[in-house]
Amino acid sequence: MTKFSNNNSPVNKDAKQLIKRHQQLTHTENIKVTSHVQRESDDWFLNTLMLEGVDVAFKYKRKKMYKSIQGQRVNITYYPENESIAGFTIETMKVVRVKVA
Repeated sequence: MTKFSNNNSPVNKDAKQLIKRHQQLTHTENIKVTSHVQRESDDWFLNTLMLEGVDVAFKYKRKKMYKSIQGQRVNITYYPENESIAGFTIETMKVVRVKVA
């Protein structure tokens, strides 16, 4: 079962500390990754995740390419962000922390 942390009280100690310092963060535990795409941009690899039951893309950057986490269950800490593409404003989620559950 997916746990959405409405009261910002995750089980993990590190996630609790992040939420305590930054109130705008949201933490979700044990959610399934339905799609994971990695693409190169300059010196970074841009990662985009789609999660089960969520219609918003979750984005983050890494210096190296990692193995795909598609099909895995993850604990994820993020905050909402708006991105403008071709004159349209699209809501995305900026990932701060992602861990395989």
